Amino acid sequence: MIHPQLQQLINLGLLLLLGKYAAHIYLPWEHILLILFATILIEHLMLYVKEKEITFFSFSSLSTAIGVMLMMVTPHVWITILLIAFGLFQKHFLTWKGEHFFNPSNFALMTGLLFFYDDAHIVLGQLGDSVWLGIVVSLLAASILYRIDRWVIPVSFSVIYLLLQYFFLVKSDPVLIMDTVYYRFYSVSFIVFILFMLTDPKTTPKMHWQQLLFTALIALGATLLDYYNGFRVQHLFMALFASAAMVPLCVHWQDVDQRKILIRISSAMLLLALSAIIYIEMQPPYYFEMNG
Repeated sequence: MIHPQLQQLINLGLLLLLGKYAAHIYLPWEHILLILFATILIEHLMLYVKEKEITFFSFSSLSTAIGVMLMMVTPHVWITILLIAFGLFQKHFLTWKGEHFFNPSNFALMTGLLFFYDDAHIVLGQLGDSVWLGIVVSLLAASILYRIDRWVIPVSFSVIYLLLQYFFLVKSDPVLIMDTVYYRFYSVSFIVFILFMLTDPKTTPKMHWQQLLFTALIALGATLLDYYNGFRVQHLFMALFASAAMVPLCVHWQDVDQRKILIRISSAMLLLALSAIIYIEMQPPYYFEMNG
C-alpha cells in the first residue's frame, strides 16, 4: 500500500493542478516548478547538514511547498522559497524526539506574515468556491484521514468552530448573521485548511480525546481573535500555530524523566508563537473576499 506521506503529496499535487486549471492559482508554471525544485534542494541540503549524509530521496518537503503556494500570495517568488526554507528548517531543527512542533507549511505562512506582512498575504480564495472541487477535496482527504486516524479533527473542529462563532460573535453582533460564517465553508481553500493542514499527523495528537481538545483550542483561539479584532483570514492559521506548540507536551506527558525540560521547551515555543501573533495583529488589517 502506498505510504501516507506519498499519498498526501499526490493529493496536494492534484489540488495544485485543479487549482491551476479550474480555479485561481496565480503562479505561472515556471514559478511553480522553480519553487518545487528549490524546495528539493533545500530539503536535501538540510538533511545533509543534519545527518552528514543523504541516504534517501525525501519527497515530504514538496507537500510543504504546495501547501504554501495554495494558501499564500506574494509578488516575489524568492519570498515563497525563503518561507518554505524557514518551514523546513523548523521541521529539521526545532524538534522533540524527532517530531517537529509546528506544521511546516503553517510555520512558513506565519513567518511570511511576521517578516513580509506587506508582500505575503494569506488568502482563502485561490481554489475558488466550486461545489465539485470541494467534493473532490473531501474525497481526497477521506482517502487518507481514516488511514492516519485523524478523521476526528475535521469533524470536531467544524462543529466546535460553528458553535463558538455563533455564541461569541453572531449573538453579540446584531449585524453579523450565521450565513456569513457558513459561507466560509464554501471556500475550497478553507476546506483544504481543515482537511489537510489541521490533520498533519506529525504535529497533531494521536488519541481521539487529545485531538478533540486540540481542535477545541484552535476553534476557540480563532474565535477569540475574531471577537476582539474582527474576522481576518490569518486568525485560523494563528490559532493552529499557537495550539501546535503544546502538542509534544500533550503527547509525551507520560515521559516523567524529561517532563520538566519538555514543559520549558513547549512554554518557550508557545511564548514565541504568541509573541508573533501579537506583533502581526498590531499590523493594519487587510481583507480579501473568500471567492478570490
